[in-house]
Amino acid sequence: MTGTMFNFRLPNFSAWQLPSGTAIKLPKAEVHDIEERPEKRARTLKHLLKANHINHSYIFGADSDELSHIYDAESKHLEPWHDSPGEIAKHDWRDNLGKREYQRAYVDFFEDQLVQHGYDWQALLQEFLLQGKEPLINNLIAGLGHPLIHLGYAQELSSRTVAIESLALAACFRNEWHVYLDDPKYTKPAANPTDSLFTILDRVSRDPKFDSLFKGERGSDNISTLLANEEASAAALEYWNSWDLKKPTDHFAESQKVAVALLVAAQSPGNEDKKYDFFAVHLLTTSHAVRVLLPTLPTKHHVPLIRQWWLFTLLVYIAQLRPHINIDLIKLVELEGRDWAFVKKVALKGKYRTDAHFVKALRCMHEASKTWGDGGNYYLKAAVKFGEEFGGWGGFGPADNALAVEEGGKGRRYSGEGDTGEEQS
Repeated sequence: MTGTMFNFRLPNFSAWQLPSGTAIKLPKAEVHDIEERPEKRARTLKHLLKANHINHSYIFGADSDELSHIYDAESKHLEPWHDSPGEIAKHDWRDNLGKREYQRAYVDFFEDQLVQHGYDWQALLQEFLLQGKEPLINNLIAGLGHPLIHLGYAQELSSRTVAIESLALAACFRNEWHVYLDDPKYTKPAANPTDSLFTILDRVSRDPKFDSLFKGERGSDNISTLLANEEASAAALEYWNSWDLKKPTDHFAESQKVAVALLVAAQSPGNEDKKYDFFAVHLLTTSHAVRVLLPTLPTKHHVPLIRQWWLFTLLVYIAQLRPHINIDLIKLVELEGRDWAFVKKVALKGKYRTDAHFVKALRCMHEASKTWGDGGNYYLKAAVKFGEEFGGWGGFGPADNALAVEEGGKGRRYSGEGDTGEEQS
């Protein structure tokens, strides 16, 4: 999708609205303020962030030399900036939403607006992310969730550079999915609600309405096929509305376990080369971003944000052919003395240390364990399994050929096709 919106019919539900203003109570995530910290490691990251995104390794403990090495490796796989067809101004900034060719122009526009806000990037987010009839916050899952991921890192690093990039990504990857959050008619009571996402995903996996939608191929293009089918899209939205959020903090806690399971315990049968699903890893990294953002947002955005993540997860799960989740693949891992120090070593010293998504996935599991505790060592076992078995990324369909799949399946460069949405350098 380059500068266009998905073209599909949306089922018409009667208006119904979840109770607004329900708070999800979490402590604020630790902030690693690279703008203020004087040590060399923070200064190195601050400078490298001008060109690339290596914050996951900084927060995991990489030193300045390791950060520079990661930057050198990552920057080889990112496209240079391209000039936009025109400039973006305050009076027309919404006119080019969804047009990727305006990415450079949106970055320039938000940088100019930052100056107008006296370099208060939180005030910038307040105006352009949260305000308006259809605020950008309701479509952060577009572009494979990268606007959401970047916004989370902006808060963790107190980085106005990354905040501006998250706004630009939210603007130029905007798609029609925002209507599900912006228009209350798509939210209605479900016939068979449950507070367990594991239960809902199990139901989805056995629903024959999705059986003949695709041609047996996984991939991001299946999402548009799903949403274009009236019966299937109505069924998907019924499942979306099935998540009963009477105790949103507890249910968000479970959703983070679900995100880990979809990456680590939902691998396709016969996957001997240990390729992990590239789209599933974005369910985990967006979940972590939600965890970071919730304590920073007004309460009225809490439930809509986790429902937005759930919509993204549901669409990706169906598009990836609804793999069976076998939680025992995590629970039965024998740690044999391996701990988080082992995981950190795998992330920063191992074979895949320069693969951004690999390192981010391990860090997300670690952060979830710190947020909720780790009864039964669920997160640690998942991280050990993933870290030891990882053999590259898979899960790509025919329409994902725009991804430059390199070095054992590390998909990092994207063209304008599909709805993948990786950042540029």
